[in-house]
Amino acid sequence: MFALLVAVALAQPVAERRPVTTALHGKTLTDDWAWLKQKGTPEVEAHLKAENGWTASRTKHLAALEDRLYEEMVARIKETDSSVPYRRRGWLYYSRTEAGREQSIFCRKRPDGTGEVVLLDLNQLRGEGAYVTLGAVAVSRDDHLLAYTLDRTGTGDYQLFIDDLRTKKTLKDTAANVRSLAWAADDKTLFYVTTDAAKRPCRLWRHKLGTKPVLVTEERDERFDVAISLSSDEAWLILDFGSATTNEARALEAAQPVGRWRTVLPRKPGLEGGIDHANGNFFIYLNDTGRNFRFVKVDGEKRVELIAQRDDVMLDEVLLFRHFYVAFERTNALPQLRVVDWATNTSTTMTFDAPVFNVWADVNVDFEATSFRYGYSSMVTPSSIFERSLKTGEATLLKQQPVLGGYDAKKYAQERLWVTAPDGARVPVSLAYRKDRPKDGKGALLLDVYGAYGVSNDVDFDAGRVSLLDRGVALAVAHVRGGGELGKPWHDAGRMQHKRNTFTDLIAVAEALVAQKLVAKDRLVVEGASAGGLTVGAAINLRPDLFKAVIAEVPFVDVINTMLDTSLPLTAGELEEWGDPKQKAAFELMLSYSPYDNVEKKAYPAMLVTSAYNDPNVGYWEPTKWVQKLRAMKTDTNEVLLKVDLEPAGHGGKSGRYELLREEAFVQAYALWQMGIAK
Repeated sequence: MFALLVAVALAQPVAERRPVTTALHGKTLTDDWAWLKQKGTPEVEAHLKAENGWTASRTKHLAALEDRLYEEMVARIKETDSSVPYRRRGWLYYSRTEAGREQSIFCRKRPDGTGEVVLLDLNQLRGEGAYVTLGAVAVSRDDHLLAYTLDRTGTGDYQLFIDDLRTKKTLKDTAANVRSLAWAADDKTLFYVTTDAAKRPCRLWRHKLGTKPVLVTEERDERFDVAISLSSDEAWLILDFGSATTNEARALEAAQPVGRWRTVLPRKPGLEGGIDHANGNFFIYLNDTGRNFRFVKVDGEKRVELIAQRDDVMLDEVLLFRHFYVAFERTNALPQLRVVDWATNTSTTMTFDAPVFNVWADVNVDFEATSFRYGYSSMVTPSSIFERSLKTGEATLLKQQPVLGGYDAKKYAQERLWVTAPDGARVPVSLAYRKDRPKDGKGALLLDVYGAYGVSNDVDFDAGRVSLLDRGVALAVAHVRGGGELGKPWHDAGRMQHKRNTFTDLIAVAEALVAQKLVAKDRLVVEGASAGGLTVGAAINLRPDLFKAVIAEVPFVDVINTMLDTSLPLTAGELEEWGDPKQKAAFELMLSYSPYDNVEKKAYPAMLVTSAYNDPNVGYWEPTKWVQKLRAMKTDTNEVLLKVDLEPAGHGGKSGRYELLREEAFVQAYALWQMGIAK
């Protein structure tokens, strides 16, 4: 319980004002709390501990509710469980969990189900530490060597390890700050990408075991990240160079690790896409004829179009197999699948009946397979893994996420709403609630939002949130512009010079939920994480009266200062998402919505703000400074609370599954308190 982990503070912490000014484009910006960025100093750490103590003291009355929620969440999960095994050559691979243990155990066994081999037990690898996450993983083609990366701090700094699965010993070959990796066909050469000081993956290395690694290439343009992978048929190594708006892709025969790299997708500003290889041909997914991408086969100097660009259908991903391929598409803000037989060129589109749902590619590593696996879930349907046969077209359920405690999906309803934004755009909203919950304008609702990078904020089942549904709380997801739910144009309409649409979309959704009597205005809580925290922060500066309370988790709120500092992770690569404040027009637009820079003397809703000291994506100082400014400026008595994870934790919080449930229980308890539900 959070209240027992920190000392109780007797007074709300007040950080000293030490003004730092920045002059840019004829304006002078003053940052009174810039010194809080000095990580590791006793003064900063003392302040963060005081914030945690204050939050604990102000939420201690929630302890019993938090405990009940946590117990409910744990009671719904099957604590000892296993994933659906997938075949890779002569082995079946899977992960499993054991009751009472925080981390997953990764294993393989023979196809007859015998001879389990534990590959990685993250519980043991975590040791006495408080954090461990598994990054990239690759098994050599002869199945003897396992390369993998671990982060033990939450900072995103992954260390490379290579285990000999025959001797069960870890080799001396290692490297720091590794992001992606792939084996060559000789089972002796590993390619991997490392990061620079700003945590940007930018250097490709060729490492023949037992020898010194060789630098193959380094990307100097700070906007671009580098990633290495294998093609679907494992015949080629694929090297991708990607910025927010441009891609380049090269390929090297996996059997020739010291050979010559071939450029398959040239770098051209604004040209996005990726490549793959199957049946002797390269294939390219690209946006050269329209924003929503098309799919082509490379035939000599020609590109033969297999799937055309369509204005109303976004092509998200294509999976290649020997006998068929699968296109993951998105239309009308919902996913769909298209299966195409190479031999007959016949196409089958798979659609789904639910009003809101999510579909994704599961593990598909068997190139020779005549079936493929996909996942399906909705706001009320637990995650389900299906396998669809190419020959029969039938989809077989392999496993559905167990939800213990008598969960019955029939008790709940879900629907899709469309809300009209001020400029006429129609914004999709996903909604779930118990069927016996009246729509009388008196109920409580938790509204989730993101809206950036072209990322679709897809709905998924969360067993933990059944605790909210069963207490009469409706759940809503606002698919605002800046996301990818309606294709790349939806992203374009919420980035750069159009970024304000993201915030006005959220405001329009909140107004509509109240107007349609789906929630009482004084029982509406909004939450956003990371870039979703920016969305929430900007919206409450514009319309703080709309929400009873705000939950901002690891929020990106100090836009100008962060985007001026290219030494920070993400900054250089995201200039094409937010704009470059060194350019006057971009600066003025960003300054007009940056949450930290637009706090005013007025009433704000109650707020819970969370952060992690080691978060590499959003520095802890952003939410910490924001909280100080809000408290200094706001004219009401609503409290702004800050909870900073000072133990190893990353952008997504703790690494243990029980730890994450405990964090979620605290957040839910806070939300229920603000909604007037304390049971």
